[in-house]
Amino acid sequence: MEPSRRHFLAATIAATASRLTSAPTQDLAGLSIKQAADLLRRKAATPVDLTQACLQRIDQLNPRVNAYITVTHEQALAAAHEMADEQRRGKWRGPLHGIPIALKDNIDTAGIRTTAASELFKDRIPTEDAEVARRLKNAGAILLGKTNLHEFAYGTTSAVTYFHPVHNPWALDRIPGGSSGGSAAATSADLCLASLGTDTGGSVRIPSSFCGVVGFKPTYGRVSCRGVIPLSWTLDHVGPISKTVEDAALMLDVIANYDQMDPASAEAPVPEYTRALTMPVAKLRLGLPRSPYFEGLDPEVQKAVEAAIDVLAKLTAGASDVTLPATTGLNLIGPEAYAYHSKWIAESPNLYQPPTRAILQRSADSKAPAYADSLHKVYLLRREIQKTFSTVDLLITPTMPLPPVTIAATPAQSATTRNTSPFDVYGLPALSLPCGFTSAGLPIGLQISGAPFAEPTVLALAHAYEQAIEWHKRRPPL
Repeated sequence: MEPSRRHFLAATIAATASRLTSAPTQDLAGLSIKQAADLLRRKAATPVDLTQACLQRIDQLNPRVNAYITVTHEQALAAAHEMADEQRRGKWRGPLHGIPIALKDNIDTAGIRTTAASELFKDRIPTEDAEVARRLKNAGAILLGKTNLHEFAYGTTSAVTYFHPVHNPWALDRIPGGSSGGSAAATSADLCLASLGTDTGGSVRIPSSFCGVVGFKPTYGRVSCRGVIPLSWTLDHVGPISKTVEDAALMLDVIANYDQMDPASAEAPVPEYTRALTMPVAKLRLGLPRSPYFEGLDPEVQKAVEAAIDVLAKLTAGASDVTLPATTGLNLIGPEAYAYHSKWIAESPNLYQPPTRAILQRSADSKAPAYADSLHKVYLLRREIQKTFSTVDLLITPTMPLPPVTIAATPAQSATTRNTSPFDVYGLPALSLPCGFTSAGLPIGLQISGAPFAEPTVLALAHAYEQAIEWHKRRPPL
């Protein structure tokens, strides 16, 4: 960096720090997107204030949480100054203008390394932004950095990574879940105001449940995956991880679109998702797929989820049991992941973490008939699941049947995808939000899912529930 530029940034940082006496950095970093946007519009803070607050908190806490692989200090401050200058000139890009966010490190960012938490890609620097990164940048969001993850998004713990395990902010000896563990941990620990993750078997919702934040996987094809390092083209989704349901809607308003250059992108009308927050929910019919989603639950998870269902039943037209089509026996992720990695796993297997290498090498023996049969079944299941919504409007389940295990227990123990992966197969919108805590202070998540492209209905009920309780207001004891 040029000396003059470095001196300019240093002086700006010092000036920013002097202005923060009326708004402590932890308080600014702990804001929701909506709260921060309101503050900016009132000119009670600037994008530089928010960015510097988050960067200070990252400097303080990331050594313990390990949520970030790359922190873009200088680029973030430069972008914050640009957004502040636009604000002074009366230009306002929308609710994400000047909002500091983070991206999972399998989402391409031009000029900033994108590693997928692997030694194989440790020096990989894309030349173009992923479509979601481009849209967030155009909306005025400020990129703080790239978050740690389970290597190549191929797992549920975020303990298997070249850059060392991510720690759960609620209990540093526990996994945050995966694969978007760094994004959820960063959001939960106030190391950003919100983030993006990817979800192929639950990778947005699992860590959101374990870290006590909101994670929303939209309908398959609703958000572009172009520029995202793939795990399984048939199942991959991109979605927001946020502190509130309203923030998830604000993020989705920006990233949801039809992308002609993404073969999986759905050409369907995109509503204004924040308007859904005021939708009435009293007439909504809830479905409870008891088997297998409610089986084998940890007693504290069961108690919290049943209490949440009681609240939801009073807000809506009530709940009834339903049965969903089985998604077992499919073999898609292995063959599709191997198709992407085949060249590298053959040439440089030592550059993968051992668990990732082992699962990819096993997939080399996948048979074409079995894969083709699985793909055909997915297409049929995505049609069949729509029949469920003739009798109910939304589906309610626990997000995870058990609390997070310790990092030391992995990979012998892992986070199950039993309650999350079917919704990737179905392609349905599914959201996890906090519904309680264990006696040990570990978050518990509730999952709400809807019909294809029924994101507004999912958001409406999730927001109504969030307003009826206060679990989302708890912060980790860091």
